[in-house]
Amino acid sequence: MPQFIALSAAARHWVLRRKLLCASACLRHRAAMSTLLINQPTYAWLRELGLREENDGVYNGTWGGRGEVVTSYCPANNEPIARVRQATTKDYEETVKKAKEAWKIWADIPAPKRGEIVRQIGDALRRKIKVLGSLVSLEMGKIYVEGVGEVQEYVDVCDYAVGLSRMIGGPVLPSERPGHALIEQWNPVGLVGIITAFNFPVAVYGWNNAIALICGNVCLWKGAPTTPLTSVAVTKIVAEVLEQNNLPGAICSMTCGGAEIGSALAKDERVDLVSFTGSTHVGKLVSLMVQERFGRQLLELGGNNAIVANTLYGPLHTKEAVEQYKAAIEQAKQQGGTIVCGGKVMDRPGNYVEPTIITGLAHDAPIVHKETFVPILYVLKFKTEEEAFSWNNEVKQGLSSSIFTKDMGRVFRWLGPKGSDCGIVNVNIPTSGAEIGGAFGGEKHTGGGRESGSDSWKQYMRRSTCTINYSKDLPLAQGIKFE
Repeated sequence: MPQFIALSAAARHWVLRRKLLCASACLRHRAAMSTLLINQPTYAWLRELGLREENDGVYNGTWGGRGEVVTSYCPANNEPIARVRQATTKDYEETVKKAKEAWKIWADIPAPKRGEIVRQIGDALRRKIKVLGSLVSLEMGKIYVEGVGEVQEYVDVCDYAVGLSRMIGGPVLPSERPGHALIEQWNPVGLVGIITAFNFPVAVYGWNNAIALICGNVCLWKGAPTTPLTSVAVTKIVAEVLEQNNLPGAICSMTCGGAEIGSALAKDERVDLVSFTGSTHVGKLVSLMVQERFGRQLLELGGNNAIVANTLYGPLHTKEAVEQYKAAIEQAKQQGGTIVCGGKVMDRPGNYVEPTIITGLAHDAPIVHKETFVPILYVLKFKTEEEAFSWNNEVKQGLSSSIFTKDMGRVFRWLGPKGSDCGIVNVNIPTSGAEIGGAFGGEKHTGGGRESGSDSWKQYMRRSTCTINYSKDLPLAQGIKFE
């Protein structure tokens, strides 16, 4: 009996200790939740986007996610905004299967009807443009007007895609054989995997999504790991439109995650086109994975453009970017550069640095040719037009370029075969802010892909040359006769 009483006391002590530990854990959890910006009255607007303290990072018709819980931070003060539970490889597998099933329904819908759905997506984004733009600013770090402008770009592409949905198609070609019709038929590729970067967490997805949808494809989105709340918020807006039209949500799927999910997508033969936007380094890795399976790819990689004046800047996106800024300045100094403006990390909360101008570097200095996502401008002095053009073209990246001149001869030489070799060639305007009507993309290490306007829709489709014989004979091309 005494032994039994002693065991009961030990058991009671163990139960009490466990309750205290659980209570302590709950208090810590509540304290952590209370520090999230989403729980502060100033940021109550985040809930208008359907966001919570902890958000599911997988959507394939239903919301879920069984992976790691990550916290998204505000670059302006490095305070936590909210959390997202990322996808596991199992979540990814389930999402791909549901997306492929959804394609069977979506592909049967006529293109103009698909355009109507995209129109509704654009309208839904319009209704949320200010609050979604605020989230882009809060999570990515760009200033508010640019955040709103980024959402507007998605809206504009939706408008463009609606009209395009009644125009995509191939020509009817004259056949050399009597009684034959020769046509070019365009069909959707199927499943488009879209991997986007942190610097444009809404617009780049919008370019791809709107055009891919009207072409008859379904989309699987993996946004940047550091802007997961924006990915979730955009997907909620799109998903609501699909649900209202009784369409499978998996038409526009999403899997938040890091390199593991990105690699799975790049290597997956079920993904018919991989559209990747990011650094040249990671783009090379993705390209090799896709090419190894002879898959299609659309790459938008490094840019390294700069013509900037009277521009407002937000904070850098992460603490790591601040370290890259400091390292780039030191490298520039070592290579002969002189700082004439800026060059310091600002003494205030967040990831703020001074916009910096550096002179004195050689045109072929390694740091000049390196794309660094920080506000550093290298000023180079040239003597001749040919010299300036060649310096522009010797850089490995080839996204955007611009000159300022009133010399019309120089303008057309700049646009011509011996001028800029970039995908975007401007005159008397900055290198940023491309309009959606033209194809967006670059050459060389920028990847060669084209998104948004012009005939970039062709990259989301497969082409067939079809010959139809409506005669009673079987003539061969080139007049060949087997006699």
